[in-house]
Amino acid sequence: MAITNEELSVISGWKKWNDAQNMLYHNISNQAFQHLKDRTDKIETLKTEGQWLKRQQEVKQILMQIVGPFPEKTPLNPKTTATIKKNGYLIEKIIFESRPDFYVTACLFIPDGITDKAPVILNPIGHSDNAFREKLYQIVILNLVKKGFIVLTYDPIGQGERVQYFDPEKGRSLIGWSTCEHSYVGSQCFVCGSSFARYRLWDGIRAIDYLMTRDEVDPQRIGVNGISGGGTMTSYVSAFDERVLVAAPECYITGFKRLLESIGPQDAEQNLYHGIANGIDHADLLEVRAPKPTLIMATTRDFFSIQGARETYDEVKKAYRAFGKEENLSMTEDDAPHDSTRKNREAMYAFFQKHLDLAGNPKDEEVEFLSDDELKITENGQVSTSIGGKTVFDINKADAEILIKDLDNSRKNLFEHLASVKESAKTLSGYIHPDRTPKYIFLGRYQHEGYFVERYTLDGEGDYVIPLILAIPAKSGKHPAIIYIHPKGKSGCYEEIEFLVKKGFAVLAPDLLGTGETGEAYITESAYSVWYNVFFGATQISRSILAIQAGDIVRSVRYLESRDDIDLNDISAIAYRQMCPTLLHASMFEDTIRKIALIEPLVSYNSVVMNRYYNTRFIPSLVAGALTAYDLPDTASCLAPRNLLMFNITDQNGNKAESELIDRELSIVRSTYSATNSEKNLVIRDCENDQYIMEIISYWLG
Repeated sequence: MAITNEELSVISGWKKWNDAQNMLYHNISNQAFQHLKDRTDKIETLKTEGQWLKRQQEVKQILMQIVGPFPEKTPLNPKTTATIKKNGYLIEKIIFESRPDFYVTACLFIPDGITDKAPVILNPIGHSDNAFREKLYQIVILNLVKKGFIVLTYDPIGQGERVQYFDPEKGRSLIGWSTCEHSYVGSQCFVCGSSFARYRLWDGIRAIDYLMTRDEVDPQRIGVNGISGGGTMTSYVSAFDERVLVAAPECYITGFKRLLESIGPQDAEQNLYHGIANGIDHADLLEVRAPKPTLIMATTRDFFSIQGARETYDEVKKAYRAFGKEENLSMTEDDAPHDSTRKNREAMYAFFQKHLDLAGNPKDEEVEFLSDDELKITENGQVSTSIGGKTVFDINKADAEILIKDLDNSRKNLFEHLASVKESAKTLSGYIHPDRTPKYIFLGRYQHEGYFVERYTLDGEGDYVIPLILAIPAKSGKHPAIIYIHPKGKSGCYEEIEFLVKKGFAVLAPDLLGTGETGEAYITESAYSVWYNVFFGATQISRSILAIQAGDIVRSVRYLESRDDIDLNDISAIAYRQMCPTLLHASMFEDTIRKIALIEPLVSYNSVVMNRYYNTRFIPSLVAGALTAYDLPDTASCLAPRNLLMFNITDQNGNKAESELIDRELSIVRSTYSATNSEKNLVIRDCENDQYIMEIISYWLG
């Protein structure tokens, strides 16, 4: 009788674990909460203006460290593609370069009758494919113009006329709508130790640089307002650019504690590289501006928690009070969902009018909406097909090339390099080594012909368990053991488990955190947007999904070591597809794993960041900042002289890698095994017929 679903279902029916699919998320969140508590404890000690000034300097340094470095300011090369005269104002359609060949499409709205330098509002908008052409944004822009403000708005990266993966034949992005594009390339940025926030923020800073070239603009009276993703950019630009006098972020400000308790980490740019681990919260983006005028705009039914917004307002108010400028901080809220409301808009108009010294009526007025065609800036409606230029991928790739070159130079001193790889991988991945045997719960045993199947849970690093089954031969004595790691957990490899146990191996198949019974929410390909957000959350706390799962593998080893029917000198591990990088890291940190077999492993992180397209199934396998110090072939090299089998190596798309790519990426692995006189212990091969793979592996295992 084959292993049944009943045997594979270890924790179902236990009320204690009825939220098992969120265990990974809760583990990351709980660690974030501790960082945030440590931050709150520091904030509560700040009483005086001097203490807040010191805090501001610390935060500015941290923000530059985790968002920067920014490129040098190069010529904007602005071009006006057209002008439109409307009733009461003029529109200039503009293209400028925030970086060389990196084009920003924008519209400058200039009210009629300006005789002196006027205040200006930068309006970075939220996540809509049509960007500022949406009526939601036009209401704000045109009302501000009616009240005498110059307004500059622009297409965010991946939106409007700046779609990064635009397909002319389909007339749309090949990746998906704006947040999909942001997360897709944002993950590549993180692997290089950078962030998508840096690109978005730099566009905003350079937009202000452009405004400084305009004779109509008063450089002392600059305001910023945007909603949702535009609220994020309002907060960022206003925190980083000293030229911003007044900031009004809308439907974004909350606090990471409430965000993590509710909807969780969001779009790529809303997550800073190691941000929470460095003590950064939403409040810091506002406190660093104190005592400059700031208005928090919120709605009570927003998915950005209103409770978090109120708590942030209360904290930021302490900073303004210390500066003696409590009146410069305000908050407006309306009973509405995630949206711009008349009440909040009118509060914003009045706030800008007061603090930018422009008298007028703050009431919301009816506006005549502009058509998409009237607001089209490039000839074809897309930068990519009209003028070309670079994408974020192109720029990040160039950065990655420098990192890879540095890695190649480091590899020339092979063993010194590999020693540093172990330390760097531990730090960058956020790996925590489990030195003691985990507590476990025995949940029953099933008898089969020639073997038993036992069910257990092991305690993880936090408040979660690792469900597993152990298939063990009925024959007494000490058995060689195999830990089998599959993306779907134990349910994805039960046929292999049965095959191997009948060959005499004890086979332990765990549901690493986020897989199997602890990962139903992450199983399907369509759910990789969920993986993005969990990956971003882990990056915020200087951890990785991979490192947490690698720790679970080592806990499985520790459990095997506690048994008297396991041959401790013969523990092997097999991983499949996206779990291969996890096993590589675990094996690098745990010498007890004597033989490692990787089935369809990703050839390198390098391949993911150096190619425009990659398979999103690899998201949980990525380590933020990895390429600043190592790549997957380096981790494989650290296993020498242990036995390493690599089967059907794949490229970044999950397809079988070309031999040229394998030879180039794995040259360091072959060199290391040669230098340790263990070439015979490294086996790299293809197998066209999957049914033969287990036969080959069992032969290789001996």
